[in-house]
This record gives sequence, structure tokens and C-alpha cells, in this order.
Amino acid sequence: MKEGATDATETPSATAGARGGGIGTFSSLRYRNYRLLWIGILFMSAGQWVQQVTLGWLVYDLTRSGSLLGALNGLRSLPFLLGGPLAGVMVDRIDRRRLLMWTQLLLFITTLTVGLMVYLRVPGIWYLFVFTLISGIAWSINQPLRQALISLVVPKSELMNAVALSSAGFNIMKIVGPALAGLLILWFGAAGNFLVQATAYAIVFMSIFAMQIPASEARSPRGSAWSDLVEGLRFVVRTPIVLALMISSVVLSVFGVPYVALMPVFQVEVLGVGPEALGLMTAAPGVGAVISTLTLASIANRVARKGVLLLGSLLLLGCGLVVYAQMTLLVPALAALVVVGGAQILCLSVTLTMIQVSVPDALRGRVMSIAMMDRGLTPLGTLLAGLLVDSIGAPATVTLMGGLVIGLTVVTAVCVPPLRRFTH
Repeated sequence: MKEGATDATETPSATAGARGGGIGTFSSLRYRNYRLLWIGILFMSAGQWVQQVTLGWLVYDLTRSGSLLGALNGLRSLPFLLGGPLAGVMVDRIDRRRLLMWTQLLLFITTLTVGLMVYLRVPGIWYLFVFTLISGIAWSINQPLRQALISLVVPKSELMNAVALSSAGFNIMKIVGPALAGLLILWFGAAGNFLVQATAYAIVFMSIFAMQIPASEARSPRGSAWSDLVEGLRFVVRTPIVLALMISSVVLSVFGVPYVALMPVFQVEVLGVGPEALGLMTAAPGVGAVISTLTLASIANRVARKGVLLLGSLLLLGCGLVVYAQMTLLVPALAALVVVGGAQILCLSVTLTMIQVSVPDALRGRVMSIAMMDRGLTPLGTLLAGLLVDSIGAPATVTLMGGLVIGLTVVTAVCVPPLRRFTH
């Protein structure tokens, strides 16, 4: 079976929707392997959000230390920054389905183990940090690996639709997962939550096991891991369009995402509302993200100028941040956050699609891993935002970051004309 070959029969109506004759919001789900991959994304994301809330609650409950809580969150992002490129080498050298199964099995075993340790009330919190680091390493492999698999289970014409649906699934769980985690802590306690996470990971493992990725897609190492890594880095540096996409991702992560960490400051000092409003503020970007990705999935095959769409989404994000920073009432602030969340995930989805179609399959794992190193830079942007808040206040900080997003987007558009003309 060739790359992108389908294992499902295309009905005329489904095909028409995918080609622009109708709205094909869920057209990629016609392909069996992609359906299984998408189901895995849902349960994987649910497990991740339940884990993130549970770990944060547990560490703070045991220590009452905000600094330890911050260190835990920073540790989760560290593997993306330090080990991301090496993870990409693994993705390109090892059979992708088998590698995904092994990382999922690792998550299942470690989650069950930590759940048992919490249940037995093992002294200290060291094992929670070890678990967070292991999970971060597994995720630094898992995310580029899943992105690399998408191009193997859907045809190129469905790629943007598939990426958008994957993002939609993740963001649906981003809304549902934290609320579900809170209820599960109330009903079953922290130890029970780890059992729920392990169950979700077991379902993901079974969905991967049922996938049928052609054996010919397995990678055979041709040189050292270091030479493979250098090859991936060289491709990024020497391909202007890919380098511009990487820069856009860094702009998004460093200046476009830290507004989330400042929400408690806005809640108390700017909007003057209670803690229940913080939940609404946290959920609002997720709502915008789901709307954005489902819309993108519906029009994916009608979008010719993907580069223009990317630049437009970055400009919308910057403008949305500036507007949000000026709000002093809750409802307008929530509306602005919906726009910001929608623009943010639209930018991410289009970027991933453009990288996918610009990179040969033999390099896809390495390039996707390099692209996802920006996840590790988000804490840097958050630290910068925190320092600025102490100096100039939260509204001025978010306004400045929104302005930087706008300015850097304009510079990128002017300096990299192929990005504006990108039509693949």
C-alpha cells in the first residue's frame, strides 16, 4: 500500500464533500486507520488532562507550595525542548506503529504504578516528579509520532481535514478533561484518577494494535543517530518555507500562549470577579479552538492559500490579545478569549499541515519533532510575562505580547514571500 492509500471505500457523497462539492467536516474519518488514530487521540488527550489536573492538585495538597507546583509544570515541558529532536530520530528510524505501542505501554505501566503508590500513601512527592518526567518524555515522542502517522493513513488531499479533526479532538478533551478530573477526584480520590488514566491509555493501546500500517513503512537506520539528527536540522535551515513555519511556531508559543498563565491576575485585579469565573475564562479559549478546528475541517479542501490563512490567523491572534487586554467586564473578556483560542489553534493546525506537505516522509519525524520544540519554550514566555506583570501590569503585558505577535507576523510575511504564496 502506498503512502496515503486508503483502506476504506469512498462513497460518492463523501468524496464530493472532500473535494469541495459539499461540507466534508468529518471526511477523514472514512479511513479506518485514521478513525483508530483519532479515537486514540481522544482517549490520550482525556488521560493527559485528567493527569495534569490530578498531579497539580495532589502536589499542592501535599505541600502547599506554589514553587513546587510551578516546577512540576515546567518539568512536563522540558523533554520537548531537550529531547524533541532525538525523539524525531527515533520516529524516522523505528517502525512507527510499534514505537507508538511501546510508548503507550510505558505510560500505562507507570500510571498504574504511581496510582498504587498514591493509594499506599508512599512518603514524599519525588515519585510524582519522576512520573511527570517519564510522561513528558513519552509525550515528546508521542506527539510528533502521531503527526507523522497522519500522512500515512489519509491521502494528501485530506491532510488538513485530518490535522484539524485531530486538533478538535484534543481541544474537546481540553474542555471536558479538567472538569471531569475535578469530579473524579471528588468521587474516587487521586489514586482512583490514576486508574482512570491507565484505563484510557489501555484503550489507546488497543486502538493502535488494531491499526494496519504497511510494514514497508518501517525505517532502517542508514547512519548514526547523530547524522540523522544533523540531516533533519540541515533540512529545516535550508528550506525557507519550513524555517519560516518554525519561527511562526516560536512566536506563537513565546508570545501568543502565556496569556493563559495570567488569567488569575486578570480575574482578580482587572475583572474583579470570583474564582468561578476563572473556570469560564479557562474554558473560553477551548470553545474557540473547537469552533475553529471544526470550521477548518469543513473548508479544508477549499482553502488554496494556506500561507495567507496562517498569517491571517497569527494577526487575528495578536489583535485578539490586544482587545482582551483592554476588557474590564467578564462577558466581553470571554468573547475575546474565544477569538484568541480559535486563532491560536487555527494557526497551529495550518502550520502542522504546511509542514507535513513540505517535508518528505523519510524526514517527517525529525522535522515534526523540531517543530514541537516550541512546546518547551512556552515556560520561557510565561516567565517573561510574569516578570513584565510585576513591572507594568497584566493588561500592558498582554497588549505588548499581542503587539509583538502582530509585528513579527508582518516581518515574516515581508521577508519570506513564499510563505504568502504557499498553495499546496
